[in-house]
Amino acid sequence: MTVTRGGILVRELLDEYGALTRSALRRWLPQQQPRSYLYDLAADYPFRGGRMMRPSICIATAKIFGAANDDVLPAACGIELLHNALLIHDDIEDESQERRGRPTLQRLAGAPLAINAGDFLAFLSLRPLLQARERLGARMVLRMFEELDRMAQETAEGQALDLGWRRDNLIQLRETDYLEMVLKKTCWLATILPLRLGALVGGRDPLDLEHFVRFGFFLGAAFQIQDDLLNLVGDHQHYGKELSGDLWEGKRTLMLIRLFERANPDERERIREVLAPPREQRTSASVQWLRKLMDVYGCIEYARALAHGLAGAAVHEFELLFGDLPDGRDLHFLESLPRWVIERA
Repeated sequence: MTVTRGGILVRELLDEYGALTRSALRRWLPQQQPRSYLYDLAADYPFRGGRMMRPSICIATAKIFGAANDDVLPAACGIELLHNALLIHDDIEDESQERRGRPTLQRLAGAPLAINAGDFLAFLSLRPLLQARERLGARMVLRMFEELDRMAQETAEGQALDLGWRRDNLIQLRETDYLEMVLKKTCWLATILPLRLGALVGGRDPLDLEHFVRFGFFLGAAFQIQDDLLNLVGDHQHYGKELSGDLWEGKRTLMLIRLFERANPDERERIREVLAPPREQRTSASVQWLRKLMDVYGCIEYARALAHGLAGAAVHEFELLFGDLPDGRDLHFLESLPRWVIERA
């Protein structure tokens, strides 16, 4: 695949702002005791790698509005710490096997210690914001906590939908159900919160942060659908997670919802039967059958087309939000993200 100039810029700033964030994270993840039971576990996911999209969006948005790196790094660190806390918990809830090319934390340390490490990261994510009071002021920190409060509720609601659909083996869902779940579970933490915190820190004056929801939703939904697609068609070395893991876990992705809509009655009944038992009772043959049936009914192409449409909508919303702002690397970074999220491997 040809890499565009925008794609090159996205990778450059993800590397640059990712390194900046990881360097700052070392302050919040000290090497102290009990290392093997807590601190080494808490530092595992943050330093495994990852694209660092969330903190990079936050930093770029803040700099577009005039902030310095030191102004926005507390928010970027808080977002990244919370993201990794939720990854640990998500992997346990989903019974996931791999994360960023290595066994998940519960496989390495056991679920109890992994849960505790995730809890610690969640609590720790508040500390950078609290210690930003001297630089940003108490009022700004309070507003950032208000943003975190809303994101926490939205994210928990989205995760509840995702888990509840699987527990109750709900199959007859609609595309709109999936997009609502993704808005809550993925977009608020992945794109909307980083945009809003960055604009808040950079603007320093009252901003209507609701304007960032639409851009964040279209960008985040395209990102999630592409992530779901890579789980089925990606290269294991670059993807870093278990291929077809979503099918093993029974996740209600857009492709699975589309499959159930298009399948005949006999196939629908078998789909229900395949997804009814827990992961450990699912067979490789049944997972492969689901995957092949998706090809029969064009589910991959359907989802890919919707991801492209959402990315196009994100570009339109970008122009409405940022079209009048001064040109620069950070502005081009945000402008190039919609195309990057659907072209990444």
